[in-house]
Amino acid sequence: MAKTKKTKSRLTKKEPEKRLLLPLKKKAGRGSAGRITIRHRGGGVKRLYRIIDFGQEKMDMPAKVIALEYDPNRTAYIALLEYKDGEKRYRLAPKDLKVGDEVICSEETKIQPGNRIKLKNLLVGTQVYNIEIIPGRGGRLVRGAGTAAIILAKEGKYCHLEMPSGEIRKIPLDSFASIGQISHPRHRFEKIGKAGIRRLRGWRPTVRGSAMSPPDHPHGGGGGGKAPIGLKYPKTPWGKHASGVKTRRRKWTDKYIIQRRKKKKK
Repeated sequence: MAKTKKTKSRLTKKEPEKRLLLPLKKKAGRGSAGRITIRHRGGGVKRLYRIIDFGQEKMDMPAKVIALEYDPNRTAYIALLEYKDGEKRYRLAPKDLKVGDEVICSEETKIQPGNRIKLKNLLVGTQVYNIEIIPGRGGRLVRGAGTAAIILAKEGKYCHLEMPSGEIRKIPLDSFASIGQISHPRHRFEKIGKAGIRRLRGWRPTVRGSAMSPPDHPHGGGGGGKAPIGLKYPKTPWGKHASGVKTRRRKWTDKYIIQRRKKKKK
């Protein structure tokens, strides 16, 4: 992944913490039955998983940021924290966090990037990330590079949050969230310069359906020229709808959605 000089200088030049690493087995897009459920996956550089603290296991204990590191398993950078008792943990790093800063996780604390606090103690308009859906279960929402949710209002037992997608959702006021915007906002502007980089990330070559023969794909055929798909709608290799179809299954959290995200203009 290409990084600018400014990004390189911000990250700490050190090996990852060995005690916070786990082996990561590759599945090459295969599910529990051994069949390919996600196509075009396989290969890639060997990675080790960084154990991230998404919850608040070390409550009311200040921690010092001793390193900012690159994580190959996620788009955001991670911060290595050292607590007063000497224990070290990884956490998602916010945009303005620096080495030497002190952060804390508490029900009520100072409003500064990196601190983790309950939503009921935050002001309207505050940016938050790594948000809990169920209090005490750890952060589940807003964990990608450069993302942040905004507190719009507080009503009853819930806080109204505007998600990065534009969706407005109700979250319990007793849920914890980290203050700020997640690091590495330039991730969305990075370009994959060559096919080899994509292979190193574990993606195998993808062939267009219209370049195949009719037995291999519904879009196949066309006499060798660049012809349209010749069908009423785009299809998958198995003949199912592939465009404009709702893929989200009904979830128990749908009742907390106040406003759906807006559709992208084509």
